Amino acid sequence: MPWSNAREVPMPPALPSMWRALKRGFDAEPLLISLSLGLALLAALPDALIPLWTKQLVDGALASDRRHVLGAVSWLGASAVGTWFLLLLSQRTQRRFRDRLTIALESHVAELQASVATIEHHERPEYLDRLAVLRNQVFVLDHMYMSLFTTCGWVLRVGVIVGLLVAKLHPALALLAFFALPTILTSTWRPGVERAAEERGAAANRLARHLFDLATTAPPGKEVRVTRIGARLVEERRAAWERWYGPVSAARGATAGWHAAGWAVFGAAYVGAVVLVTSLLRATPGEVSLLLVAGARLSAYIGATVGEIGFLRGIWLDGSKRLAWLEDYAAALVETATAAAPARLARGVRFENVSFAYPGTDKLVLEDVDLAFEPGSVVAIVGENGAGKSTLVKLLCRLYPPTRGRILIDGVELAGIAPESWREQLAGAFQDFFRFELRARHTVGLGDVPKLDDVPAVESAVDRAGANDVVEKLLAGLDTQLGPTWPAGVELSFGQWQKLALARGFMRERPLVLVLDEPTAALDAETEHALFERYAAASRERAEEGRITVLVSHRFSTVRMADYIVVMNGARVVESGSHDALMARRGTYAELYGIQAAAYR
Repeated sequence: MPWSNAREVPMPPALPSMWRALKRGFDAEPLLISLSLGLALLAALPDALIPLWTKQLVDGALASDRRHVLGAVSWLGASAVGTWFLLLLSQRTQRRFRDRLTIALESHVAELQASVATIEHHERPEYLDRLAVLRNQVFVLDHMYMSLFTTCGWVLRVGVIVGLLVAKLHPALALLAFFALPTILTSTWRPGVERAAEERGAAANRLARHLFDLATTAPPGKEVRVTRIGARLVEERRAAWERWYGPVSAARGATAGWHAAGWAVFGAAYVGAVVLVTSLLRATPGEVSLLLVAGARLSAYIGATVGEIGFLRGIWLDGSKRLAWLEDYAAALVETATAAAPARLARGVRFENVSFAYPGTDKLVLEDVDLAFEPGSVVAIVGENGAGKSTLVKLLCRLYPPTRGRILIDGVELAGIAPESWREQLAGAFQDFFRFELRARHTVGLGDVPKLDDVPAVESAVDRAGANDVVEKLLAGLDTQLGPTWPAGVELSFGQWQKLALARGFMRERPLVLVLDEPTAALDAETEHALFERYAAASRERAEEGRITVLVSHRFSTVRMADYIVVMNGARVVESGSHDALMARRGTYAELYGIQAAAYR
């Protein structure tokens, strides 16, 4: 089946993921990444040579050799100034590289998620946890390149210092680098352990953030205060945070103990080196000064190297693995379907034995659904909450593939039609719409991006949606900035936002399939009825185009105007037919219609 050919995508190996991330940075900015690395390495050399100039200074002073002293002082000054200048140049270059790379990485992650034809990764808990961590890391992934450059510089410094100790004092001092390995190993190991603990508790952390938003943001503010649940939110937020932080804290404590033990090993080795040079080798004062200055710098260099390696392990390795996983996930779901959507419907839409269960559960929310939507018809879907109405719409919009069965478009399986081609023929408005805080004309115009700045097209969509009253109340009309958090931005009521969302769904004048999934729930029944009666009449006038309108609604005064009504209950279609036929049957539809009609009397 060409649809969703990879449900399970494992985390990729660490080293290949790191290489892919590094290559992505190079592909984005090859010149800047090369300059940044080169300057970071160049800046390391003068700093690492200071112990050598110190030894020469001491030797010259003890020998009363003025030329030797002046030469050593000159080299010390040149090393200090060179280190400062090269570090400044390196930092400026890295900052420019980071700024440009940030845009590239964030755009890449956003494009990967948007390129997946389905929305499974937005709703599957284990994928949400991975993406939640990646979203936090993507804003610092650019720092991993800076950290890599810095790490290379510190490693070069360590190499130069060890080389000086070996060349000027004794080969055995090379063992200092060996005794530094425990600190490097623990710094490499501990971020992975801590990150694993963080990911295991990611759901609790997400809950804590959600509860914090509930307690501190405006939209839920009224209900929080009226129901007086503020204290409870704070308490539950604290409990959720503790469920996340407890295991993370324990992991951090355990890894910190091992890391401290690694430093103790290096400290003992350094003390041994001092004893070796001063007592056994009978070193000169200059050699002792070299050891002390080089040893102090070696300790600082190893500490900095260990810190950078820890950062790289925590951000680059984990972040690059998640980034590589997202790339693999998007690549695994690349559509092989190439068929084009029909320009008009001749045979309509058919569901054949369609069943569906959301990812991560075996519970069917649609079971053995068989339906036929005729060309040029208005179809209404009704049923209690949880009956599967919106899920049916999602499958028709190709946001999920069926678990079993198939959907046919003019006899061609929907799984074989390219998603972009199919969605070019779709238009829709949904109850769970998004509030695009843009200028009003763009908020509506997004419904048909090529016409984003086509003001007459936007005005026409606003008129079809009955949203003229909303635009008329805006100070600058369609040029008004929406959203109170933006300069000169205005807030709208839920009903006003919903009308603009409906207008956005009406931007495409002649879609093959128009999906209206309770898009007017905030409007009164009379307004909704008048709106859809007008739209249904317009659809029937152009029935020869084969267009199908699918309406999901709880209001039977609206539903009765449909040509074909589907009644769902318990994940199944229990009845279907016209209003008159269903009323004559005196089944579920007639019962629900009678209950609602009685409520309006």
